[in-house]
Amino acid sequence: MPDRRAFLKWAGALPLFGYVAAEALWRKAAAAVTKPAGGIYERIGVRPFINARGTWTYLSGSLELPEVRAAGKRLAELSGAESGMVTSGAAGAMASAAAGCMAGTDPVKIWQLPDTTGMKGQVVLSGGRSAFDSAIRLTGARLVVAPTLEQVEAAIGPNTAMIYTTALGDKLEKTITLAKRKNVPLLLDDAAGIPPIDNLRLYAKMGIDLYCFSGGKGLAGPQCSGLLLGRKDLIDAALANTSPWEGAVCRAMKVGKEEVMGALAAVDAWTKTDLAALNRLWEQRVKRIAAMVETVPGVTTEIRIPEGGNRYPTLTVKWDEKAWNFSVADCDRELRQGEPRIEVLTASNPSLVPAVVGRDPKTPRDNRLQIISMTMQPGEELIVGRRVREILNSARKSAKG
Repeated sequence: MPDRRAFLKWAGALPLFGYVAAEALWRKAAAAVTKPAGGIYERIGVRPFINARGTWTYLSGSLELPEVRAAGKRLAELSGAESGMVTSGAAGAMASAAAGCMAGTDPVKIWQLPDTTGMKGQVVLSGGRSAFDSAIRLTGARLVVAPTLEQVEAAIGPNTAMIYTTALGDKLEKTITLAKRKNVPLLLDDAAGIPPIDNLRLYAKMGIDLYCFSGGKGLAGPQCSGLLLGRKDLIDAALANTSPWEGAVCRAMKVGKEEVMGALAAVDAWTKTDLAALNRLWEQRVKRIAAMVETVPGVTTEIRIPEGGNRYPTLTVKWDEKAWNFSVADCDRELRQGEPRIEVLTASNPSLVPAVVGRDPKTPRDNRLQIISMTMQPGEELIVGRRVREILNSARKSAKG
């Protein structure tokens, strides 16, 4: 009976073994005549594996161990920073950075957050609050608002874990100097700082401890990705406080293989891209729009590249709103309600929590109609130009009676 059972088992398995043997021979023959191209993971030094463990975040949903570390190595090579990680947007980078600066890699402290008892739990906001600092607060950090550099220096104490800033230029350089003198890590949030891609290396050369970018803005990577770059010890700490670690406060900010590889691909592509040529292309598009809308008497335009974030050729369209009894908000509304729906840049921000504004709603705000072609498909600038011209021309005629 045992022999019969063994025979039946082998009889059932032999076709499978035959298939395996045939496939092995085929692979060996193919390898002899072709050069393997390698997958996207092998290219950054990741060793693929067969997952027989199940749906564990650290193996499938997220590639943090060891794959994100391999991604960090590649980011370091591209940026000149000591290390880096792909995050769930720039806000995710802010949270991971804050948690890392407070808890470090100590498992007890990591599990303790957002309770910061017994650890440095303050983050100084250089320049004041922003709509995004909730990403820092949710880690348990207590925010200390310091509008000026003098106030930043006065606010730094033994309980200060990190300084957060969005400042650029001369103010950033002074903040870096202050942070180093006080020996407190500095996080620069330049979410819209790409392009130019040179900022990846610029901030490393400036010696900034930590800096982050959005992956879904100018980088043109996955919408739900971001980059956190800087000192290796701080990046290691940020990783230890983030997904896939069960018990970490930033566990919810999961980053998957799609975001990791997409963000890396975007960075790599930007290092090979001619930004001047892109700016010329984007400027040609807004020039076409300008040429069309300026045929309406009383309409003027201006094209420039902002010095802060979102550095793309930007067209500003102006008219006498009071004389025409037609505001920027009116034009914005008609563009949105038309077919096709067109979104332009104005002072309105539908994604902003109203309470964040913190100003008297009766106070008039500078409202301009601006158009950015970087996010348009080829040819869409003609549709936009024609529609804006139609709306403004109709408003002008109505004003004349």
